[in-house]
Amino acid sequence: MARTILGSLLSNRTPVPYVPKNRRYTRIPPTTPTGGMEAQMRAIGQVGTLYAIVDRIICSYSQVEWKLYKAPRDGRRRYDHGTSSAQDDRVEVTRHPALNLWRRPNEFFSGYAFRESSQQHEELVGEQYWVLVQQGSLPVEMWFVRPDRMRPVPHPTKFLAGYVYTSPDGEEIPLRTDQVIFLRRPHPFDPYRGMGAVQSIMGELDASYLSAEWNRNFFLNSATPGGIIEAEQNISDEDFDQFQARWAETHRGVSNAHRVAILEAGMKWVDRRYTMDEMQFVEMKSASRETIREAFGFPKAMLGATDDVNKANAYAGEVMLARWLIKPRLMRVREVLNTQFLPMFGASAAGLEFDFVNPVPEDDEIAAQVLLNKAQAVNFLAATGLWESADILSACGMPDMKELPEPRAPQIPASPNRPGIPPAREEPEPAKKKSAPEESPDDWLRRMLL
Repeated sequence: MARTILGSLLSNRTPVPYVPKNRRYTRIPPTTPTGGMEAQMRAIGQVGTLYAIVDRIICSYSQVEWKLYKAPRDGRRRYDHGTSSAQDDRVEVTRHPALNLWRRPNEFFSGYAFRESSQQHEELVGEQYWVLVQQGSLPVEMWFVRPDRMRPVPHPTKFLAGYVYTSPDGEEIPLRTDQVIFLRRPHPFDPYRGMGAVQSIMGELDASYLSAEWNRNFFLNSATPGGIIEAEQNISDEDFDQFQARWAETHRGVSNAHRVAILEAGMKWVDRRYTMDEMQFVEMKSASRETIREAFGFPKAMLGATDDVNKANAYAGEVMLARWLIKPRLMRVREVLNTQFLPMFGASAAGLEFDFVNPVPEDDEIAAQVLLNKAQAVNFLAATGLWESADILSACGMPDMKELPEPRAPQIPASPNRPGIPPAREEPEPAKKKSAPEESPDDWLRRMLL
């Protein structure tokens, strides 16, 4: 008899099974011929553009300051409502085992180094794992591990049974779900694994790496492309090996470039030469660089390009990096810290929450306009006379300010023509000297005769 929907829901923690029953879970095949997590992680050491992008992201991400707060009495998390830590009413907690562990996960890695290394894994393969060392149920250490050595073990009714870590010597170590914190970018085909930008551009990365290797071999192998030596008849293996050894000794290497070759009777050289223009390495390199940058959504100015960068779009690139790349990664980690990491500390972590200092630089013009809007809102609400001043300031997001006993008139009035600019000081006109009364001809003659 078929099970009812209610019976299925009561017997499963997941409403539908994610994996077949009684079947061992296997990872899905790679989406590209050169796929595989190890190849994706090795790519950072083979392609300079990829290294530059990942390095800037993980450095910017790991240096952001984290803080621990006691949530307000209303129980609402302030960061859910867009309030920054500098403007909310939370109380900062400076001492707590969870904060200490986040700042120093173990004796060999600082918090900065731990976040930098684990985030590097996520940028390259879309996954990062934190393995916890516990005393009882309390975490005391935290370690990052390579994602390619971790394998989630699905469960047909509980979704996830645990994890298996494969050591370098092949030993498989089972781990419980409470011993591992797993962060991932969503994978469209596999809810147990992650996917990052590198998977989507492995072909471009291979092309960039192989073109660089071709250039390298171009100079190592006699600085000229290869060709074919044709013989009129078959030659014995001994003669072939002798000829090949002699040819390599005479013509291989940059110092032997362009030496004249002497072929034996019945042999001729067939050139297979390609010019550097025909290979279009410059165009290929430029296209590959743009493809990698677009996959990460990375601003061009932050790669150090100066061909079309000025101060304005360089600042815009900095804002874009912080707002659209660094901040979303911080928000994802913050959610994991508050929903998985903090609850491990039991009652001592009740009412606490992690938050980060906003890495997005403030725009001075926008900040000034926001402040003006808040001040106008405070003025409007105060004019109604319906609410207390402290409540108005709190509602408008303004800090507490002392009230003057009597309103003061502005000491420097604004100019009517230019608001906000004090009028020019008017200098008094100098007093005019009174001119002597004009003499009549009779008075002048009388004065001359005296």
